Amino acid sequence: MLRSLFLPLFFFAATLRAAEPVRLIFDTDITGDVDDVLALAMCHTLSDRGACQLIGVTISKDNPRTASFVDAQNTWYGRPGLPVGVTRDPQAQRRESKYLELADSPDYPHDLRDNSSAREAVDLLRELLATSTDGSVTIVSVGIASNLANLLKSAGDAHSPLDGPALIRQKVKRLSIMAGAFTFANGTNYHLEANVINGIGYMQTVAEQWPEEVPVFWSGYEIGENLPFPRRSVAEDFDYHEKHLVREAYLLHSGPEHDRPCWDQSSLLEAVFPDRGYFGLSALGRVSVGDDGFTRFHPSGKDGKGSRRDRFLRMNPEQRARALEAIVQLTVQPPR
Repeated sequence: MLRSLFLPLFFFAATLRAAEPVRLIFDTDITGDVDDVLALAMCHTLSDRGACQLIGVTISKDNPRTASFVDAQNTWYGRPGLPVGVTRDPQAQRRESKYLELADSPDYPHDLRDNSSAREAVDLLRELLATSTDGSVTIVSVGIASNLANLLKSAGDAHSPLDGPALIRQKVKRLSIMAGAFTFANGTNYHLEANVINGIGYMQTVAEQWPEEVPVFWSGYEIGENLPFPRRSVAEDFDYHEKHLVREAYLLHSGPEHDRPCWDQSSLLEAVFPDRGYFGLSALGRVSVGDDGFTRFHPSGKDGKGSRRDRFLRMNPEQRARALEAIVQLTVQPPR
């Protein structure tokens, strides 16, 4: 399968060079699910291809091995110095993991040994934004919204005199967030999605206080649910290296007989390639988060009144096929 997957890569890679690379911050809750690991692999592949410049990774859930694992994966993909920030919010969800133990393996050397050696997430976010050109940063958030909510609440500091909303307004081009559900999902029209219900207050803060001038693109549960990462690819396409961190993490989490939905990867693909037509978009409007965690979309009026900040992703069968092919290729490509 590897050869068949790589046949289109030459043309695909050539088209990337023509676009201005996205300056990317990846905000993840890398602990429970393994789609975060596959999405981080995509971040590195996209950086290798020049489609984005991954400038930092921040982690929104609490587990003492998160920074070590992310540093191990960054090192494995050739970016050992990439800054990593962890939440120190005592209210952020603590989550156990089936795969973070790989950070202790001698097969994946790295420097960060525990979270105490990593940066605090909001401090790192503020520095990365303050040192970036105005309007140049794309944030991809694929977990609970603790870091984003705390960024919004942050005051001016040594990095920038601006408070959180003003700093976001000046530096962030767009936010792509995997959260909620906006159509029929998981067998119901009232699905309470995990990234929201595991931190409802944080997601409410983002939905209510994110600056109106900075567009937000929501990838709901229904998108990833319809993009199953093929188990055959896990079995065959990482065998260019005897020990592969991504494959091992996938198997520890999902086993060899499961096609894991690509929730997080969908947000990343949309953020880096918003003009490729991988997904459709809803009308403009605003997302609200209920006290039970349910997300509702409120379209702006025909007269142009109401918020025009948010859109959510849609996907037809043709787009599904294209998006899944791109996700698989971008995940299995060997490090540079």
